[in-house]
Amino acid sequence: MIGKLKGLIDSYGEDYVILDVGGVGYQVHCSARTLQALPSPGEAAVLSIETYVREDQIKLFGFRSDVEREWFRLLQTVQGVGAKVALAVLSTLTPAELANAIALRDKAAVTRTPGVGPKVAERIVTELKDKAPAFATVDPALVHLSGAIDHDRAPRPVTDAISALVNLGYGPPQAAAAIAAASRSAGEGAQTAQLIKLGLKELAK
Repeated sequence: MIGKLKGLIDSYGEDYVILDVGGVGYQVHCSARTLQALPSPGEAAVLSIETYVREDQIKLFGFRSDVEREWFRLLQTVQGVGAKVALAVLSTLTPAELANAIALRDKAAVTRTPGVGPKVAERIVTELKDKAPAFATVDPALVHLSGAIDHDRAPRPVTDAISALVNLGYGPPQAAAAIAAASRSAGEGAQTAQLIKLGLKELAK
């Protein structure tokens, strides 16, 4: 199976790019965000690849990062979400925004995706809540902040925000470090939703 392609941009189609790898042109289907981020024809590009093999065709899907590819795979574990819908979601939301929507059960954010109605959006935010793994890397400088939060004396919004990140698959030290940084920037009185958003931004840095 093809896992990654590195070559020169040959040309673009409506929802795909032709990547020239050693003289062979691969047609790779991408999200709109990925296509917009790729360079001009003739320039070098690297794409993480998901290979689909069917009886009548082989189809390649390309992503700017392994993180985006993992979200593509994860989205398709939800009933009613196929490759086309998963790409549409990733065209509308960045991985960080998608993680944020799932953590906050923000169906409205997901329904901004063309072709995704309230029922599918509900399934995405519900079914992926406990499946979303720790796709973001954490700045090691944040890890020492995990000791900055005393769970026994921390405000309820802080502990709830940490629990939300842990439920998304982040390790407790990572979650605590991110929320510690978030609570410092947000100040006293910050609510759970705001801390989760800021915490996810810290984890995505």
